Order: sequence, then structure tokens, then C-alpha cells
Amino acid sequence: MTKIYHNPRCGKSRNTLSLLQEHNEDIEIIEYLKTVPSKEELSEVLSLLGLTPLELIRKGEKIFKEQYKNQKHNDEEWINIMVQNPILIERPIVIKNGKAIIGRPPENVLEIL
Repeated sequence: MTKIYHNPRCGKSRNTLSLLQEHNEDIEIIEYLKTVPSKEELSEVLSLLGLTPLELIRKGEKIFKEQYKNQKHNDEEWINIMVQNPILIERPIVIKNGKAIIGRPPENVLEIL
């Protein structure tokens, strides 16, 4: 089973999902803006990606620029901020067989298929 944290309004996310479908993957689609990952789920995803919470944040988002840009937070606080504001989570994230990758560009996901 391949899991994708997906935003259907994002072109890269749609392209990544199409790529997975072209490879006949059995896909679990998580629209993370509707079904927000828990702190525990987000921590697990970060561990699989090998990233810090701040590295997973979309720093170009308006809410980041207006509310968080010059702030210092520890990892747990950044995770809480992402759970409260899931639009800040970089997308799409694809997980398969204990490995995770960000689909930017979408072809990145081929590494774990």
C-alpha cells in the first residue's frame, strides 16, 4: 500500500498522484487539509523523511510569512503549528514500505516505488 498526503488543489500533488496511478499502485489518499495528521503521525512522517519539522514547513505560505517567519520554536512546537495549520505542511508526501519522499518534483516518488 502506498500512502499519499495529498492536496487536490496543488498541481504537483495531482501530478504525483497520477504518476502513482500510472504505476498501478494501491493508493491510500489522505487529503491532509480535511483529515489533519496527528502530532504522532506527523512525527512519524518526519522520521521517515529524515527532516526536521521546520524543513517540512512551506515557508512561502501567507500564514507562515505573517505569523511565524521570524519566530524561534522547538521541534514539538513546530509540529503543533503544522497540526493547527496543515496548509503549512509541504506536499505531496508519499510513503511506501517504511520509506517516505516529498513529490517535488513528482518524479521523486519513483525512488521508493
